[in-house]
Amino acid sequence: MTEMVYGSVPVRDGEPVFPKWWRTVDKWTLSCILMLFGVGILLGLAASPPLAERNNFAPFHYVQRQALFGGMAMLAMILTSMMSPTVVRRLAVLGFLGAFVALALLPFLGTDFGKGAVRWYSLGFASVQPSEFLKPTFVIVAAWLMAAAQDLGGPPGRLYSFALMVAIVLMLALQPDFGQASLVLFGWGVMWFVGGAPMLLLIGLAGLVVLAGSFAYNNSEHFARRIDGFLSPDVDPTTQLGYATDAIREGGFFGVGVGEGQVKWSLPDAHTDFIIAVAAEEYGLVLVLAIIALYATIVVRSMIRLMRERDPFIRLAGTGLACMFGVQAMINMGVAVRLLPAKGMTLPFVSYGGSSLIAGGIAVGMLLAFTRTRPQGEIGDILRGRLR
Repeated sequence: MTEMVYGSVPVRDGEPVFPKWWRTVDKWTLSCILMLFGVGILLGLAASPPLAERNNFAPFHYVQRQALFGGMAMLAMILTSMMSPTVVRRLAVLGFLGAFVALALLPFLGTDFGKGAVRWYSLGFASVQPSEFLKPTFVIVAAWLMAAAQDLGGPPGRLYSFALMVAIVLMLALQPDFGQASLVLFGWGVMWFVGGAPMLLLIGLAGLVVLAGSFAYNNSEHFARRIDGFLSPDVDPTTQLGYATDAIREGGFFGVGVGEGQVKWSLPDAHTDFIIAVAAEEYGLVLVLAIIALYATIVVRSMIRLMRERDPFIRLAGTGLACMFGVQAMINMGVAVRLLPAKGMTLPFVSYGGSSLIAGGIAVGMLLAFTRTRPQGEIGDILRGRLR
């Protein structure tokens, strides 16, 4: 009966897991992720030796760690992408509970590593940032709640997801980490919009965001300092933004040459938040455009495949993951060219960072799992059937 109503595509019974995964996964997205990771290693070879020298480590200490964490991220991505959407959802709920508790305990057990924001747990040999793991798992939980709200007699899932979003944004803002807070808010807002939220409510939410921003500006020195620096017509050449701006200007179209860049010796975050400045200085606009094209391909390919999806949970979760991934990249690069205020956000799969790499691998693995071709037909089949 299901096949008569919805249609189906052939299923290969008994097909091994890996061949089935390879046949159904989006190879364009997978290839773009691998290329981004390769670009991250290439830029790490240029950006991290000065930091290693300042910290009395071997020249390629951070590159080796990035390769290690990146390898773990790629493994996590592939294993997650092999899972069914149901298994992804169940594991994400457990992961969300753990990350939420870890985020709530940060003020008591966390550390700021001298950066003025308590965002990490120190493990001695490494550090963990709970918010990186909270973002993708929250998207899955919120999508599950919103999809359940569409069922007859279903729970008020939109209200529950809204309450979770507010709690997470408040905890992140208190660290303070306004960048991650805005990213969580954006991801939830996109899913709410795709799920059919009334435009009036979205306008009201935008108004609340403006009010919250005004309150933060008047009551948080950290937030006000970043906004004032962004709005100032003059850029202090001795700040990170000043160094990044000069590096991008010096790079021009083809760059100054491999290893010839100077910004990595001045920027303390050249290997993380401002890695795009190193790319622009040494390789020029050509590499920057290539990086942007890779991110755009991942987002566009994912959205096209999700448009054909019938399951509302998969559509919402995949849309939230894809948009959050693309916007994080846009924010990181926007900060470097002064299109956005400084946020302290990494460039996915390119910047150095264990938590961001592994959490990014899990998030993209979830996205690949949701965009795999499954034997269920497409939403267009229903529309074509109604037009007959």
